[in-house]
Amino acid sequence: MRPARRVPGWDDTSTALHEERLDGVMSHLSTPEVETVLDLGCGSGALLERLAAEPRLRRIVGIDRSLQALQAARERLTHDGGSLDARLALRQGSVTDADADLVGFDAAVLVETIEHLEPTHLSLLERSILTRLRPARVVITTPNREYNVLYGLGSDEYRHPHHRFEWDRAKFEGWVSGASGRNGYRASFEGIGPRDHRFGSPTQMAILRRDPA
Repeated sequence: MRPARRVPGWDDTSTALHEERLDGVMSHLSTPEVETVLDLGCGSGALLERLAAEPRLRRIVGIDRSLQALQAARERLTHDGGSLDARLALRQGSVTDADADLVGFDAAVLVETIEHLEPTHLSLLERSILTRLRPARVVITTPNREYNVLYGLGSDEYRHPHHRFEWDRAKFEGWVSGASGRNGYRASFEGIGPRDHRFGSPTQMAILRRDPA
């Protein structure tokens, strides 16, 4: 499935919605208890750039399967041939099979990432992040399919040619709630972007917090 027309931001250009999305994510990371952050599916580094500007953060790791995206992130995060901030690392890897040495982070973030996976791989994502790595909190954003009608998309069209699925709010909340409950997390949900009284907001966000042991 491919968009019938170019929805703003489908080609990874910055948009007002994407900036609002990053603001929403950062609002859940800008707390004293978050000092280490995993950006899973970091892309070209827009969120990493914001994270690197936070002096209280001790360790920041960006992971993406695309070497091209990681190179773009490196170029964004270094200037005049300089090196990366000592707190920051970039790795090629998969969100469905994260490295074991990433256990123990305060937060993990998946910004517009899950919809690029095959739905059958979501159980691997759950096992990799929530069961094995177990960060204290996880923030996930993904498109709200209900809102697509306001972009002029049909029911069988997606916002981006690489998306494998887009979920309505009930489907997303059901999956997150199930994965949270199976792994000892509590979930809450927010909308990001202009809200329509019928279709909600264009982006939906889940915030998972691990229950105390």
